[in-house]
Amino acid sequence: MLGTILLLLALAKPTCPSPAGAGNRRAEALKRLLEVFGMEDPPPPPAHFKQPPQYMVDLFNTVANADGVTKNPDILEGNTVRSFLDKTHSEKMRFLFILSSVAKNEKILTAELHLFRLWPRVTDRPQRHHFCQVTIYQVLQGQVDAPGAKKLLAARLVPLQGSGWEVFAITEAVRDWTEDEHSNQGLLVTVQGVDGSPLDPPPLQFASSMDHHDSKKPMLVLFTDDGRRGASLPMADFPDVQPQAPVVPAEMPVPRLSGLRSTRSLDRLQPCQKHPLSVDFEEIGWSGWIISPRGYNAYHCKGSCPFPLGENMRPTNHATVQSIINALKLSEGVSSPCCVPDKLYSINLLYFDDDENVVLKQYDDMVAGSCGCH
Repeated sequence: MLGTILLLLALAKPTCPSPAGAGNRRAEALKRLLEVFGMEDPPPPPAHFKQPPQYMVDLFNTVANADGVTKNPDILEGNTVRSFLDKTHSEKMRFLFILSSVAKNEKILTAELHLFRLWPRVTDRPQRHHFCQVTIYQVLQGQVDAPGAKKLLAARLVPLQGSGWEVFAITEAVRDWTEDEHSNQGLLVTVQGVDGSPLDPPPLQFASSMDHHDSKKPMLVLFTDDGRRGASLPMADFPDVQPQAPVVPAEMPVPRLSGLRSTRSLDRLQPCQKHPLSVDFEEIGWSGWIISPRGYNAYHCKGSCPFPLGENMRPTNHATVQSIINALKLSEGVSSPCCVPDKLYSINLLYFDDDENVVLKQYDDMVAGSCGCH
């Protein structure tokens, strides 16, 4: 994976004039890099400047460090979080979210409706209760007052005082919509008294998609898993991706065997260790749609795995045996072990998709945590 990225970056930004074929190679390299990120084409940058929902920014900062490297792999149940803004542009308590960007192979884990509760209206009437009942319905037919036109999804008491976000589980409805997009008739929210009695006007209001700032607009947050899984290891000891100290070969006597390189020659070879490998999304041309990070350090492994392999070279048993066979020339065509990543960690991208929804996606096996002889 990391070797592929290194090659792609080299092709993506030539350092000197190249023949016409280099343009095709660059396009092919960027196409392959998009495949690493699970995309066919790069999403177009938003037509106008858009501020991503603060919830998505906060979630990214909770899950990842500044380089996008995962702090804790157990925070997210799946590997994708999508946010959708309401498309009704209405003051009424009815909401519609277009989910066409959700792939058919994504497993729906959890769906949440986020509504921003506004400060209560000033009224001269005394308040008999300090709470009201908020109910969320899945709309099944256009005329919501008709029998069987809606299905109950969630209901709870919400305080009348104060303001802030209220979150309601609507997973059942979203699963229906992703299985049959034509069934998506949206959601209906009602506000009633604690005893279920109607309130006119309701003392509690939520921000609408039409008259309020983007940071308070109704939002659907969807947690999914697209089935991609790598071999990333737990990274409790790897929160900041610190550079790995150079590995020095173990001080062991080198046998005087014919065909072996001299000790002086081995000393001149750099031992297997981790080196920086910068991936800059602006240089690649992706900064218009990627929100965070601006780039990251993937690291790569380089160096020799000379005989004899000490424990500080982190060799596998197979690599140790291969090293011995190579040193003793016991079999033709057996090379010395290779310096490769033996720990790989995931990164997270926060970006705008084709529909200008904000997506947080986690990608496994993107950063070399340490190197060893394999």
